[in-house]
Amino acid sequence: MTKFLLVLHVLAAIVAVGPVTVAASMFPPSARRALADPGDPRASETVRLLHRICRVYAGLGIAVPVLGLATALSMGVLGDAWLIVSIALTGLAAAVLLALVLPRQEELLEAAETASETAEAAAPSGTTEVAANPRATAQLAMFTGIFNLLWATVTILMIVRPGSTTGA
Repeated sequence: MTKFLLVLHVLAAIVAVGPVTVAASMFPPSARRALADPGDPRASETVRLLHRICRVYAGLGIAVPVLGLATALSMGVLGDAWLIVSIALTGLAAAVLLALVLPRQEELLEAAETASETAEAAAPSGTTEVAANPRATAQLAMFTGIFNLLWATVTILMIVRPGSTTGA
């Protein structure tokens, strides 16, 4: 049963967390393009799609810690330091995604859509505070990088498992 749970945990991490990390990383430059060229419908469609991927797969990502805890319980390692640190980092990564990445993506998506509507109406630009603030995409890129770094650290801890009897 442990091997089965471990396989499900790893597959869930690959299928759920992988797309979020990639789509979230692609979002800031795509948002910059959409804001720079509001007349390009493909640019704003790309931003919308990337945000949707992030939202949907973030929801699916809840399976990763649930299966991870079931696997840890099955392996009898719930009290190991590497697992406790991994759980804390996973919680922190989820908080960064939910509190910092997704809300800023929504703001930039709204700004891109507003800019696109303004361009269609051939009115002057000056859409929103977010569009006027070029630091918004840079800040989002930073938060996305933190999210990705936290997940990379969790992955390393899961592979190396320092202090465990099965670690490398």
